[in-house]
Amino acid sequence: MPTDSNVKILGDNRQAGHNYHLSDRVEAGVVLTGTEVKSARTGRVQLKDAYAEVINGEAWLVNAHISQYSHGNRENHEPVRRRKLLLHREQIDKLAKKTQEKGLTVIPTKIYLKNGLVKCELAVGKGKKLHDKREAERKRETEAEARAAVGRRQRE
Repeated sequence: MPTDSNVKILGDNRQAGHNYHLSDRVEAGVVLTGTEVKSARTGRVQLKDAYAEVINGEAWLVNAHISQYSHGNRENHEPVRRRKLLLHREQIDKLAKKTQEKGLTVIPTKIYLKNGLVKCELAVGKGKKLHDKREAERKRETEAEARAAVGRRQRE
């Protein structure tokens, strides 16, 4: 994801890095209705159980929850629905090929506003086993302890 000053993160999927080995990140546009955009701009987006899939040559965002707009009327949107992702044909074909491999899926990691447009960062993920998660946690803890020890020595 670009780190421009004109990028505002609307929602992120923190569990994705914990549950999956992530690789091959790609930026996609998202087709939204008016009330979805207004609700997303207020940060009412949940990506926890979301994933992307390729159906008939089109990429779709599934299970992403965008809350209903508080000032919407009877034309308000459905909070959980399939939303079309805007990608180039080569990118869609690459994602489709990756998802055919066993154990790989496409996970949305962030939804953000870039130059007034809602974008979604997708990553190809391979599910982590329980021992992988424990190993990653142990590694994080040892690095934190080492940083703390270095900090104590510098203060002395």
